[in-house]
Amino acid sequence: MSKVTSSPAGAAARAARGAAPGTVWLYGRHAVAAALANPARRIRRLVAATEIAGEVATLLAEARADCPAAAEFVDRAALARLLPADAVHQGIAAAADPLPPCDLADIVASLEDRAAPHLVVVLDQVSDPHNVGAILRTAAAFAALAVVVPEHGAPPVTGVLAKAASGALETVPLVRAGNLARALERLKAAQFWCVGLDAAAPDNLHTLSLPARVALVLGAEGAGLRRLTRERCDFLAHLPTRVPGASLNVSTAAALALGELARG
Repeated sequence: MSKVTSSPAGAAARAARGAAPGTVWLYGRHAVAAALANPARRIRRLVAATEIAGEVATLLAEARADCPAAAEFVDRAALARLLPADAVHQGIAAAADPLPPCDLADIVASLEDRAAPHLVVVLDQVSDPHNVGAILRTAAAFAALAVVVPEHGAPPVTGVLAKAASGALETVPLVRAGNLARALERLKAAQFWCVGLDAAAPDNLHTLSLPARVALVLGAEGAGLRRLTRERCDFLAHLPTRVPGASLNVSTAAALALGELARG
């Protein structure tokens, strides 16, 4: 049985009604494909441009998410009306329920081999969803266990964040901590060493001798690490740039730091 419908008039009418309350529109091929592949996701609607019907049929046939039996096909103008202005949707969008919340305690409790290397990324009030999404994407590339953000001061999960993450939102837990300082203490109790990035720190990240478990801590755009966050870090270090004190976008700094840590 086909999982695809293609009545333009009926699909356009359904699309105009939007998504159910509490859902978020994910858009872009990587973000939607990853959501469909995630068994923890519930997809309420899948709307796509008619010209990619074959690709969508394949995604639905292979889907592991709880998703509709059929996609809705509309023209690109109707699809664009469902989404924020200037959303780069690449012809496909999905209205999805939020992922179940993930607790930091569950992540550290699941670690069996305490000698194995593990990375966690901690963001201290990084507020730009593009940056958080890009950091999730990099965290996925370096097999980080999670990205931890504060409950207040971090952006909500929107289509913008998911698009920037390019599918990583489905594979790297985004953990919201009520108190970031306590989250760092919990990581320390699980034998993680907390390393804060600070362009003014005397130590070079490249020269630090670090244990197998590292929590990389990055501060907000412009403001950097807050005082309590800095005080909870075991080390403060700068990146090995050729220009001392160089200012980098936080997502770029995260990528360089994770690459440096992966080198051991």
